[in-house]
Amino acid sequence: MALLEVRNATKVYGSEVAAVRDVSLRVEAGEFVALVGRSGCGKSTLLNLCGAMDFPTSGEVLIDGQGTAGLSDAQLTRTRRGKVGFIFQSFQLMHTLTAVENVELPLMLARKANARATALERLRWVEMEGYAGRLPHQLSGGQQQRIAIARALVHNPRILLADEPTGNLDTATGDLVLSLLRRSADDFKVAIVMATHSTESTAVTDRVIKMRDGRMDG
Repeated sequence: MALLEVRNATKVYGSEVAAVRDVSLRVEAGEFVALVGRSGCGKSTLLNLCGAMDFPTSGEVLIDGQGTAGLSDAQLTRTRRGKVGFIFQSFQLMHTLTAVENVELPLMLARKANARATALERLRWVEMEGYAGRLPHQLSGGQQQRIAIARALVHNPRILLADEPTGNLDTATGDLVLSLLRRSADDFKVAIVMATHSTESTAVTDRVIKMRDGRMDG
């Protein structure tokens, strides 16, 4: 069974603007998929549908075999916190929290035991344990994104969604981040979907899906 499945999903905003048009997608455990296309092609909208941050106007999205459209608010919160990890171009770290506090935050919100120990373990995995006590403004962009990856993985999600994760990084640092995403798929068997406009970023992925005008292009 695919960890993530999108079935003939269309997302219409307003009365006529279709951001995603009849898209179907299956992503298995340990698979790293890239969505490639220009800004406005529907990549980010599709990611939002995959993460249950938004819902299709028609069609359906299944996370770990469960449809998202019929879930209650409480069920949606549990699904996002328990089964989905998010990585953003702008890192989205809490500026008043240290690196380790940022990583352990999802576990604290979910009232998980041993949050600090688990957060430190993920920091070790991204080779950032030595920066655990630093605030985001004391870290480089690449270091912040590694912290963000640790945070996205700390609760052992089934699905990892990355929206232009190298967009604010130089080439060398971006390559390091991509290698960590590749390792995430291999080590944790998480299903990864990454939106990117850079074809170079797809070198480490298993599959590339081109998008144009809300549709899969070819």
